[in-house]
Amino acid sequence: MPVRREHERRLFCAARGGDGRARQEIVESYLPLARQLARRYRPSSELQEDVEQVACLALVKAVDAFDLDRDTAFSSYAVPCILGAIKRYFRDHSWAVRVPRDLQELALRIQRLDDQRLAETGRHPTAAELAEASGVDVEHVLEAREAHRALYSDSLDQPRRSEEEEDVSLLDTLGEADVELDRIVDRAALDAVLAQLDERERLIVQLYYRDELTQAEIGKRLSYSQMHISRLIRAATAQMRTIAQRDGHTSLKRAA
Repeated sequence: MPVRREHERRLFCAARGGDGRARQEIVESYLPLARQLARRYRPSSELQEDVEQVACLALVKAVDAFDLDRDTAFSSYAVPCILGAIKRYFRDHSWAVRVPRDLQELALRIQRLDDQRLAETGRHPTAAELAEASGVDVEHVLEAREAHRALYSDSLDQPRRSEEEEDVSLLDTLGEADVELDRIVDRAALDAVLAQLDERERLIVQLYYRDELTQAEIGKRLSYSQMHISRLIRAATAQMRTIAQRDGHTSLKRAA
Protein backbone atom coordinates (compact mmCIF):
# COMPACT_ATOMS: atom_id res chain seq x y z
CA MET A 1 0.00 0.00 0.00
CA PRO A 2 1.43 3.47 -0.92
CA VAL A 3 2.68 5.62 1.93
CA ARG A 4 -0.02 8.23 1.39
CA ARG A 5 -2.79 5.64 1.47
CA GLU A 6 -1.32 4.14 4.62
CA HIS A 7 -1.06 7.53 6.29
CA GLU A 8 -4.60 8.36 5.22
CA ARG A 9 -5.87 5.09 6.66
CA ARG A 10 -4.19 5.80 10.01
CA LEU A 11 -5.85 9.21 10.07
CA PHE A 12 -9.25 7.70 9.37
CA CYS A 13 -8.74 5.11 12.12
CA ALA A 14 -7.80 7.87 14.56
CA ALA A 15 -10.78 9.97 13.47
CA ARG A 16 -13.11 7.02 14.03
CA GLY A 17 -11.66 6.77 17.52
CA GLY A 18 -12.64 10.36 18.28
CA ASP A 19 -9.43 12.17 17.31
CA GLY A 20 -10.70 15.55 16.14
CA ARG A 21 -7.31 16.66 14.85
CA ALA A 22 -7.02 13.65 12.57
CA ARG A 23 -10.48 14.33 11.16
CA GLN A 24 -9.58 17.98 10.59
CA GLU A 25 -6.35 17.02 8.81
CA ILE A 26 -8.25 14.78 6.41
CA VAL A 27 -10.78 17.50 5.63
CA GLU A 28 -8.13 20.18 5.11
CA SER A 29 -6.06 17.96 2.82
CA TYR A 30 -9.07 17.47 0.50
CA LEU A 31 -10.47 21.03 0.57
CA PRO A 32 -8.58 21.97 -2.64
CA LEU A 33 -10.29 19.05 -4.39
CA ALA A 34 -13.71 20.17 -3.19
CA ARG A 35 -13.12 23.76 -4.37
CA GLN A 36 -11.82 22.53 -7.71
CA LEU A 37 -14.98 20.49 -8.26
CA ALA A 38 -17.11 23.50 -7.34
CA ARG A 39 -15.29 25.73 -9.84
CA ARG A 40 -15.90 23.18 -12.57
CA TYR A 41 -19.49 24.37 -12.78
CA ARG A 42 -18.47 28.00 -13.37
CA PRO A 43 -21.46 29.59 -11.60
CA SER A 44 -21.97 33.34 -11.39
CA SER A 45 -19.77 35.29 -8.98
CA GLU A 46 -22.75 35.61 -6.63
CA LEU A 47 -23.12 31.82 -6.43
CA GLN A 48 -19.45 30.80 -6.40
CA GLU A 49 -19.07 31.07 -2.64
CA ASP A 50 -22.32 29.20 -2.02
CA VAL A 51 -21.34 26.35 -4.35
CA GLU A 52 -17.92 26.01 -2.72
CA GLN A 53 -19.59 25.90 0.69
CA VAL A 54 -21.87 23.10 -0.52
CA ALA A 55 -18.85 21.20 -1.83
CA CYS A 56 -16.93 21.59 1.43
CA LEU A 57 -19.89 20.46 3.50
CA ALA A 58 -20.30 17.42 1.24
CA LEU A 59 -16.60 16.67 1.78
CA VAL A 60 -17.05 16.68 5.57
CA LYS A 61 -20.02 14.34 5.28
CA ALA A 62 -18.00 12.05 3.00
CA VAL A 63 -15.18 11.92 5.56
CA ASP A 64 -17.61 10.87 8.28
CA ALA A 65 -19.37 8.30 6.08
CA PHE A 66 -16.34 6.69 4.40
CA ASP A 67 -16.08 2.96 4.99
CA LEU A 68 -12.50 1.97 5.81
CA ASP A 69 -13.22 -1.63 4.86
CA ARG A 70 -13.59 -0.61 1.24
CA ASP A 71 -10.49 -1.28 -0.81
CA THR A 72 -10.66 2.11 -2.51
CA ALA A 73 -9.04 5.51 -2.13
CA PHE A 74 -11.05 8.09 -0.27
CA SER A 75 -10.96 10.41 -3.29
CA SER A 76 -12.79 7.80 -5.38
CA TYR A 77 -15.60 7.91 -2.82
CA ALA A 78 -15.54 11.64 -2.13
CA VAL A 79 -15.68 12.95 -5.72
CA PRO A 80 -19.12 11.52 -6.62
CA CYS A 81 -20.44 12.56 -3.20
CA ILE A 82 -19.33 16.16 -3.73
CA LEU A 83 -20.52 16.32 -7.33
CA GLY A 84 -23.88 14.89 -6.31
CA ALA A 85 -24.30 17.54 -3.61
CA ILE A 86 -23.44 20.32 -6.08
CA LYS A 87 -25.92 19.02 -8.64
CA ARG A 88 -28.65 18.79 -6.01
CA TYR A 89 -27.91 22.35 -4.94
CA PHE A 90 -28.29 23.62 -8.51
CA ARG A 91 -31.44 21.56 -8.93
CA ASP A 92 -33.15 22.67 -5.75
CA HIS A 93 -31.92 26.17 -4.98
CA SER A 94 -30.17 28.04 -7.74
CA TRP A 95 -32.54 27.94 -10.71
CA ALA A 96 -34.64 31.08 -11.11
CA VAL A 97 -37.26 29.05 -13.00
CA ARG A 98 -37.88 25.42 -12.11
CA VAL A 99 -37.19 22.98 -14.97
CA PRO A 100 -37.17 19.15 -14.95
CA ARG A 101 -34.18 17.53 -13.24
CA ASP A 102 -32.90 15.68 -16.34
CA LEU A 103 -33.06 18.91 -18.35
CA GLN A 104 -31.18 20.78 -15.63
CA GLU A 105 -28.38 18.23 -15.68
CA LEU A 106 -28.21 18.27 -19.48
CA ALA A 107 -28.15 22.07 -19.50
CA LEU A 108 -25.19 22.13 -17.11
CA ARG A 109 -23.38 19.43 -19.10
CA ILE A 110 -23.89 21.29 -22.38
CA GLN A 111 -22.66 24.50 -20.78
CA ARG A 112 -19.48 22.79 -19.56
CA LEU A 113 -18.83 21.38 -23.04
CA ASP A 114 -19.43 24.82 -24.52
CA ASP A 115 -16.90 26.36 -22.13
CA GLN A 116 -14.34 23.65 -22.89
CA ARG A 117 -14.65 24.06 -26.66
CA LEU A 118 -14.47 27.84 -26.32
CA ALA A 119 -11.23 27.53 -24.34
CA GLU A 120 -9.78 25.08 -26.88
CA THR A 121 -10.81 26.75 -30.15
CA GLY A 122 -11.55 30.36 -29.25
CA ARG A 123 -15.15 30.11 -30.49
CA HIS A 124 -18.44 28.73 -29.25
CA PRO A 125 -19.30 25.34 -30.78
CA THR A 126 -22.38 24.89 -32.92
CA ALA A 127 -25.41 22.97 -31.67
CA ALA A 128 -24.46 20.09 -33.99
CA GLU A 129 -20.94 19.93 -32.53
CA LEU A 130 -22.31 19.92 -28.98
CA ALA A 131 -24.82 17.24 -29.92
CA GLU A 132 -22.04 15.01 -31.25
CA ALA A 133 -19.85 15.60 -28.19
CA SER A 134 -22.65 14.95 -25.71
CA GLY A 135 -24.35 12.10 -27.54
CA VAL A 136 -27.79 13.73 -27.72
CA ASP A 137 -29.92 15.15 -30.51
CA VAL A 138 -29.50 18.72 -31.74
CA GLU A 139 -33.05 19.46 -30.55
CA HIS A 140 -32.05 18.44 -27.01
CA VAL A 141 -29.00 20.70 -27.17
CA LEU A 142 -31.15 23.66 -28.21
CA GLU A 143 -33.63 22.87 -25.44
CA ALA A 144 -30.79 22.62 -22.91
CA ARG A 145 -29.37 25.97 -24.01
CA GLU A 146 -32.78 27.56 -23.61
CA ALA A 147 -33.23 25.94 -20.20
CA HIS A 148 -29.83 27.22 -19.03
CA ARG A 149 -31.20 30.76 -19.29
CA ALA A 150 -33.52 29.86 -16.41
CA LEU A 151 -30.52 29.39 -14.12
CA TYR A 152 -30.23 33.09 -13.38
CA SER A 153 -32.65 35.99 -13.23
CA ASP A 154 -32.01 39.70 -13.67
CA SER A 155 -32.72 42.17 -10.90
CA LEU A 156 -35.38 44.75 -11.70
CA ASP A 157 -32.91 47.37 -10.49
CA GLN A 158 -30.20 46.22 -12.89
CA PRO A 159 -28.98 49.17 -15.02
CA ARG A 160 -29.81 48.95 -18.72
CA ARG A 161 -29.11 51.16 -21.70
CA SER A 162 -32.06 52.84 -23.37
CA GLU A 163 -32.18 54.08 -26.97
CA GLU A 164 -31.28 57.54 -25.70
CA GLU A 165 -28.16 56.05 -24.08
CA GLU A 166 -29.39 56.96 -20.61
CA ASP A 167 -28.95 54.59 -17.69
CA VAL A 168 -32.30 53.13 -16.76
CA SER A 169 -33.27 50.07 -14.75
CA LEU A 170 -35.18 47.09 -16.06
CA LEU A 171 -38.10 48.22 -13.93
CA ASP A 172 -38.21 51.50 -15.90
CA THR A 173 -38.78 49.56 -19.13
CA LEU A 174 -41.79 47.61 -17.86
CA GLY A 175 -45.28 48.81 -18.63
CA GLU A 176 -47.81 49.65 -15.97
CA ALA A 177 -50.92 47.64 -15.22
CA ASP A 178 -53.85 48.65 -17.43
CA VAL A 179 -56.66 49.55 -15.05
CA GLU A 180 -59.12 49.35 -17.92
CA LEU A 181 -58.65 45.58 -18.19
CA ASP A 182 -60.82 45.02 -15.13
CA ARG A 183 -63.66 46.91 -16.83
CA ILE A 184 -63.77 44.88 -20.04
CA VAL A 185 -66.43 42.47 -18.79
CA ASP A 186 -68.55 45.31 -17.42
CA ARG A 187 -68.31 47.21 -20.69
CA ALA A 188 -69.33 44.15 -22.68
CA ALA A 189 -72.33 43.67 -20.39
CA LEU A 190 -73.20 47.36 -20.65
CA ASP A 191 -73.10 47.22 -24.45
CA ALA A 192 -75.48 44.27 -24.36
CA VAL A 193 -77.90 46.20 -22.15
CA LEU A 194 -77.64 49.41 -24.21
CA ALA A 195 -78.45 47.46 -27.37
CA GLN A 196 -81.91 46.73 -25.92
CA LEU A 197 -82.83 50.40 -25.49
CA ASP A 198 -84.46 52.36 -28.27
CA GLU A 199 -82.25 54.60 -30.39
CA ARG A 200 -83.10 57.86 -28.57
CA GLU A 201 -82.56 56.44 -25.06
CA ARG A 202 -79.32 54.78 -26.11
CA LEU A 203 -77.99 58.04 -27.56
CA ILE A 204 -78.90 60.04 -24.46
CA VAL A 205 -77.25 57.52 -22.11
CA GLN A 206 -74.06 57.47 -24.20
CA LEU A 207 -73.89 61.27 -24.38
CA TYR A 208 -74.43 61.61 -20.64
CA TYR A 209 -72.28 58.78 -19.23
CA ARG A 210 -69.66 58.17 -21.89
CA ASP A 211 -69.19 61.60 -23.46
CA GLU A 212 -69.91 63.33 -20.10
CA LEU A 213 -72.14 66.02 -21.59
CA THR A 214 -74.39 67.93 -19.21
CA GLN A 215 -78.15 67.54 -19.40
CA ALA A 216 -78.36 71.08 -20.78
CA GLU A 217 -75.85 70.30 -23.53
CA ILE A 218 -77.73 67.13 -24.48
CA GLY A 219 -81.02 69.01 -24.50
CA LYS A 220 -79.57 71.70 -26.75
CA ARG A 221 -78.22 69.06 -29.17
CA LEU A 222 -81.53 67.15 -29.33
CA SER A 223 -83.87 70.18 -29.02
CA TYR A 224 -85.25 69.04 -25.65
CA SER A 225 -85.48 70.87 -22.36
CA GLN A 226 -83.05 69.97 -19.58
CA MET A 227 -85.95 68.72 -17.44
CA HIS A 228 -87.11 66.40 -20.22
CA ILE A 229 -83.58 65.05 -20.67
CA SER A 230 -83.40 64.40 -16.91
CA ARG A 231 -86.63 62.36 -17.04
CA LEU A 232 -85.38 60.39 -20.05
CA ILE A 233 -82.08 59.58 -18.29
CA ARG A 234 -83.92 58.35 -15.18
CA ALA A 235 -86.26 56.22 -17.25
CA ALA A 236 -83.39 54.76 -19.31
CA THR A 237 -81.39 54.00 -16.17
CA ALA A 238 -84.35 52.21 -14.58
CA GLN A 239 -84.89 50.20 -17.76
CA MET A 240 -81.20 49.24 -17.86
CA ARG A 241 -81.39 48.07 -14.25
CA THR A 242 -84.37 45.87 -15.09
CA ILE A 243 -82.62 44.39 -18.12
CA ALA A 244 -79.44 43.73 -16.08
CA GLN A 245 -81.44 41.91 -13.40
CA ARG A 246 -83.27 39.86 -15.98
CA ASP A 247 -80.14 38.88 -17.91
CA GLY A 248 -78.01 38.22 -14.82
CA HIS A 249 -75.42 41.01 -15.22
CA THR A 250 -74.53 41.11 -11.51
CA SER A 251 -71.74 43.70 -11.79
CA LEU A 252 -74.12 46.14 -13.53
CA LYS A 253 -76.80 45.52 -10.90
CA ARG A 254 -74.29 46.46 -8.17
CA ALA A 255 -73.21 49.53 -10.10
CA ALA A 256 -76.81 50.59 -10.60
